Amino acid sequence: MKFNIGKTDRWIRVIVGVMIASLGLYFQSWWGLLSIILLSTAFINFCPLYSILGISTRDTSQKI
Repeated sequence: MKFNIGKTDRWIRVIVGVMIASLGLYFQSWWGLLSIILLSTAFINFCPLYSILGISTRDTSQKI
Protein backbone atom coordinates (compact mmCIF):
# COMPACT_ATOMS: atom_id res chain seq x y z
CA MET A 1 0.00 0.00 0.00
CA LYS A 2 1.54 3.28 -1.14
CA PHE A 3 0.80 6.38 0.95
CA ASN A 4 -1.09 9.00 -1.03
CA ILE A 5 -2.35 11.52 1.55
CA GLY A 6 -0.27 14.58 2.43
CA LYS A 7 -0.05 16.46 5.71
CA THR A 8 -2.56 19.18 4.81
CA ASP A 9 -5.02 16.66 3.36
CA ARG A 10 -4.68 14.53 6.49
CA TRP A 11 -5.42 17.43 8.85
CA ILE A 12 -8.43 18.51 6.78
CA ARG A 13 -9.79 14.95 6.94
CA VAL A 14 -9.31 14.82 10.72
CA ILE A 15 -10.97 18.19 11.31
CA VAL A 16 -13.92 17.50 8.99
CA GLY A 17 -14.24 13.95 10.37
CA VAL A 18 -14.45 15.19 13.95
CA MET A 19 -16.99 17.85 12.94
CA ILE A 20 -19.19 15.28 11.16
CA ALA A 21 -18.95 12.89 14.13
CA SER A 22 -19.89 15.69 16.53
CA LEU A 23 -22.86 16.75 14.43
CA GLY A 24 -23.95 13.13 14.10
CA LEU A 25 -23.90 12.73 17.86
CA TYR A 26 -25.61 16.06 18.46
CA PHE A 27 -28.44 15.35 16.03
CA GLN A 28 -28.44 11.62 16.88
CA SER A 29 -28.11 10.71 13.21
CA TRP A 30 -26.39 7.78 11.58
CA TRP A 31 -24.78 10.23 9.13
CA GLY A 32 -22.12 10.74 11.79
CA LEU A 33 -20.83 7.27 10.95
CA LEU A 34 -19.49 8.68 7.68
CA SER A 35 -16.76 10.29 9.73
CA ILE A 36 -15.25 6.82 10.16
CA ILE A 37 -14.19 6.89 6.51
CA LEU A 38 -12.47 10.26 6.79
CA LEU A 39 -10.75 9.48 10.08
CA SER A 40 -9.56 6.02 9.06
CA THR A 41 -8.08 7.23 5.77
CA ALA A 42 -6.38 10.09 7.63
CA PHE A 43 -4.77 7.76 10.15
CA ILE A 44 -3.55 5.16 7.65
CA ASN A 45 -2.44 7.83 5.11
CA PHE A 46 -4.08 5.96 2.26
CA CYS A 47 -7.22 6.74 0.28
CA PRO A 48 -8.49 3.96 -2.01
CA LEU A 49 -10.38 6.47 -4.17
CA TYR A 50 -7.19 8.48 -4.72
CA SER A 51 -5.47 5.25 -5.72
CA ILE A 52 -8.13 4.44 -8.32
CA LEU A 53 -8.04 7.98 -9.73
CA GLY A 54 -4.25 8.17 -9.64
CA ILE A 55 -4.21 11.16 -7.28
CA SER A 56 -1.62 11.80 -4.60
CA THR A 57 -1.49 14.83 -2.31
CA ARG A 58 1.62 13.56 -0.58
CA ASP A 59 4.85 15.38 -1.30
CA THR A 60 7.60 12.89 -2.12
CA SER A 61 9.92 14.60 0.36
CA GLN A 62 7.44 14.28 3.25
CA LYS A 63 8.17 11.97 6.14
CA ILE A 64 5.29 10.36 7.97
